[in-house]
Amino acid sequence: MQFALPPRRSPHPLPGAHSTRLPLYRRKQLKTIAVFAVAILTLLYILSHFFSSSSTSITAPAGTAGVVIVTLLDRQSLSESYINKIVANREDYAKRHGYTNFFASASDYEEAVGDAPQSWALIPAVRHAMATHPKSKYFFHLSPHALIMNPSISLKSHLLDRSRLESLMLKDYPIVPPDSIIKTFALKEKDIDLIITQDSDDLNPSSFVLKNGDFARFFLDLWFDPLYRSYKFAKAETHGLDHIMQWHPTVLARTALVPQRVLNAYSKDSSGASPDGSYKDGDLVIRFPACDEGKSGDCDELDPYYAMWWKKVKGT
Repeated sequence: MQFALPPRRSPHPLPGAHSTRLPLYRRKQLKTIAVFAVAILTLLYILSHFFSSSSTSITAPAGTAGVVIVTLLDRQSLSESYINKIVANREDYAKRHGYTNFFASASDYEEAVGDAPQSWALIPAVRHAMATHPKSKYFFHLSPHALIMNPSISLKSHLLDRSRLESLMLKDYPIVPPDSIIKTFALKEKDIDLIITQDSDDLNPSSFVLKNGDFARFFLDLWFDPLYRSYKFAKAETHGLDHIMQWHPTVLARTALVPQRVLNAYSKDSSGASPDGSYKDGDLVIRFPACDEGKSGDCDELDPYYAMWWKKVKGT
């Protein structure tokens, strides 16, 4: 008996017939193109999400301070009486305006800073404050060698209000004095995440305001990069910041530079102030740069101004 064999496929297609399958190499090409397209679209989505979210305001819910004042204290070198003065100054201001204080200890960040100068600790201190108060909108870093001298004015009315900030910012201005070819942008308040001043030599991070958000975390991580900390900058984190502002337009494009006296006036006995950067009565802050290099644990230059501040507090 013979069994019928199944019909065999002819190796030659019938006239008029066309294969519906793409050649193997063509399918591989299309697959590669599809993978690259998905990767590019994903990258564009991430970048658009980053820049849109960085400018999105964080609104502090009821019962949460909109401003956190960050003060880094070296409790191993500063005297207890001096620390008490700084704490009293910050607590009075915070209580008046519903702000929150974050007092950080420099010793808590020794491991993170490593072999770099300990002045770098201000960066993880601000990052720590943001992690502790994630719903707060602004973080105001202020040197322990500075006093808030005008307790009656809020940070909002003095600096953060839209029209006020846009009128104060220095536009098309050398980012590093006196004649850096890199200059500030003309920005709108909604696009600003970092507010800072400069003295006669550099940008000065002893007093700055940082808006909470993705950009703030990116900026602090970039600034604290081990490469910058290991580089022998003469002024450590200050020169690291100068470098970032001049070489990273992504950061500069979200930074407002304001006159020194707005946020960081130097005492009249301090050198290095910018033109019109020395303290005048009515300024929000006075800072004592020479005390950064002091070895006594106190800052004698602060005492007469502390007495003036205390008199204002008692009178209000």
